[in-house]
Amino acid sequence: MNSIDLFVKNWGSKNAMVPINSDDIAELEAKFDAVLPNAYKYLLTTYGLVHSPNVLTRICDLGVDVSEVQDFLSLDDVFSLSKLYEMTGMEKGHILFASDCKGNMFCFKQNDCTAKHEDSPVWFFNQGLCTVQKVSDSFSQWLDEFNNL
Repeated sequence: MNSIDLFVKNWGSKNAMVPINSDDIAELEAKFDAVLPNAYKYLLTTYGLVHSPNVLTRICDLGVDVSEVQDFLSLDDVFSLSKLYEMTGMEKGHILFASDCKGNMFCFKQNDCTAKHEDSPVWFFNQGLCTVQKVSDSFSQWLDEFNNL
């Protein structure tokens, strides 16, 4: 989980983060009838909700074509926003977990979360275009993109 630890060290805001109880994550998984990737659950149970406002500044300074992550969603928001975004045009079957500063979302496909996995691909929902595209083969690799900036 080195990429996750490094991401939090490099990009997490200095505000105190509160780890999330694994029972609360299990409750969320039951709502979706899905198994979230262990890498994502490690982030939540070890650190909690990460706020990373400096990612956008770094991406702009470097002029790189990477969609920035700003906030990891609370478990309540993961469920409610996943349903809300489906009602407003996002293709069904996605579990939102983080946002950028423009209302776009990062998500897992529910089909990728049918069994226990160490990691799963990350997808990006572009709210303006109502499109979903794969941005990384795994959650850890996705965080490494930011670690390499």
